[in-house]
Amino acid sequence: MGSPLTNIVGPMQNAPLYPMMNWLPIASDFEGELRTAVASEKQSVGLEKLASLATHRLGFLETIQLDRALNRLNVKGAAGFVPVRLAVLASSTVDHLSPAMRVAGLRRRLLIDVHSGRYGQYRQDLLDPTSSLHQFAPEAVLLSLTSQEAISTVSITATAAEVDETVAKFVGELRWFWRKAREIGNGVVIQQTFVDVTESFFGSFDRFVPGAPAQVVARLNDRLCEAAAQDGVFLLDIGRASQRDGIDAWFDAARWLQGKFEIAPQAAPLYGEMVTRILAAQRGLSKKCLVLDLDNTLWGGVIGDDGLEGIILGSGSAVGEAHLALQRYAKRLKERGVILAVCSKNDARIAEAVFQDHPEMHLRRSDIAAFVANWGDKAENLKAIASRLNIGVDSLVFVDDSPVERERIRQSLPMVAVPELPQDVAQYVRCLADAGYFEAVAFTSEDRDRARQYAENAEREALFESAQSLDEFLCALKMSVVFGPFTSIEQTRVVQLINKTNQFNTTARRYTPEEITSLMSRSDVVTLQFRLLDRIGDNGLVSAMIARPTPEHGDVLEIESWVMSCRVFGRQLEFEAMNIAVEVARQQGIRALIGNYVPTSKNGVISGLFPSLGFVEVDQAGFANAATTRWALDLSKYVPRNSHIVRVGVGQ
Repeated sequence: MGSPLTNIVGPMQNAPLYPMMNWLPIASDFEGELRTAVASEKQSVGLEKLASLATHRLGFLETIQLDRALNRLNVKGAAGFVPVRLAVLASSTVDHLSPAMRVAGLRRRLLIDVHSGRYGQYRQDLLDPTSSLHQFAPEAVLLSLTSQEAISTVSITATAAEVDETVAKFVGELRWFWRKAREIGNGVVIQQTFVDVTESFFGSFDRFVPGAPAQVVARLNDRLCEAAAQDGVFLLDIGRASQRDGIDAWFDAARWLQGKFEIAPQAAPLYGEMVTRILAAQRGLSKKCLVLDLDNTLWGGVIGDDGLEGIILGSGSAVGEAHLALQRYAKRLKERGVILAVCSKNDARIAEAVFQDHPEMHLRRSDIAAFVANWGDKAENLKAIASRLNIGVDSLVFVDDSPVERERIRQSLPMVAVPELPQDVAQYVRCLADAGYFEAVAFTSEDRDRARQYAENAEREALFESAQSLDEFLCALKMSVVFGPFTSIEQTRVVQLINKTNQFNTTARRYTPEEITSLMSRSDVVTLQFRLLDRIGDNGLVSAMIARPTPEHGDVLEIESWVMSCRVFGRQLEFEAMNIAVEVARQQGIRALIGNYVPTSKNGVISGLFPSLGFVEVDQAGFANAATTRWALDLSKYVPRNSHIVRVGVGQ
């Protein structure tokens, strides 16, 4: 079954555009900008214009138009964009969702190639090795299934035990689907939670009846989430989104009856946005730092004019409590690993005094990793903040109440996310939360410690500034490294580190948890993880390396992935890591190491890494990326690099 898009576009003319993505600005001239993009002589210019247009608030019809323009460009790959092959397997009609996913991908600089499976044929597609799904070789598989199959077999008179038995059987089948999906290309699996489109039979008493459809769907989602957590499957939580926005925003009974559209067309743009957030997060493209304005953002009023007693903050007024709510939300983001910074046109001394002296301030100066308050251009200040934190400018989210400042940053730094704050400060938190800039696919101990680590980095910066030379600074740090093979304890962090690291990343290759598990079980594969400590604190697990024998020579290891956190750049860890890797390789009878450098838009900082370690460039024939370089190191000739790092033990 299923209907072509042409059958649903017409009736959408008068449909509401909710759920609206209100954190995005409205395009001033959508049609004109679209025509300009399509008319561009250079494909790359047209793509950039479409990507810029995709960062605006779009309804279903505008999304379709932009997607058609993208199809006309026929872009297969482009510098600065990450290609992704996504397969969607569904028990409802999903053709109308593909354009939304492609357009939302542009917003995050992903070029998403979407394969939609045959309506209701997901079992057959997974099982048939000759199916178009297998031939597509997806990098990610999304299962968009309805709850009808599960709840249709449950009688309203069923007991809690009978409901649990049915749900357990259905979830067991889902887990089998997940395993099959992984086998098709060993990719990422995303499971959509179930939307509750049922009607009440008992009114409020439904809550007490195990067999009531709403209760069955709720139980199904609970068990689904438990299983997904155990199996490393990502969740697309449409169930919660539909509860938050109201079921009518996501489900249209008429559309379901006409063509089995579970996700209503008007919800397609937000659906696509939610899918691409997961794909981006899995590739390390989520934002890392929340940069906050001060006046009329963190508090009401202007501190320089109104003084400490005159600003509006905290209990006693609705506006003051709204500003306080934003502070509390920011503090929670910090607790989960988001870096906080301040960028304000203000006198730094006066602005910082609010954090120390105002009794209602929830955020404290110690919560802020980079505090920039001056009368300079905010675009330049944002660059300075990114540089100080050693992260990309594209890792920033800038929150400012001023429409003028927001537009200034969008024009000057389009890679910075700038939410379109509503006029009502009470809606600031909802706007920021809905935008999903900080989408996560894991939550590790490293995330919990990130705020502490950046505070400690401030101490290191102070030590660096007081040192007479780099050598003196590194010596004063008294660094040590704990290293060893990947372990199950650190596996989640290893996967996260590899998939989120973009600057020090030799090949930009990403891994699923299952792939890392497989590598850990192989005796011929060398895996190494490195934790850097110094006199100020523990930097955490900050580097990982994977090397396996080449097909031609069992005594030659190829480094297929080497990553390092930007937090420890310039500390000589790359030298000590290579010293350790060479020693480990020699112990296994390896005579040479091969390293590949695959250039991306972000890893130029390590373009000279391998030659700096004694590698010699060799032939690079056969690489799809012509810019890729291949390097070899004869271990018999390797001279250990000097570093200020000592080894204190081996991780187990």
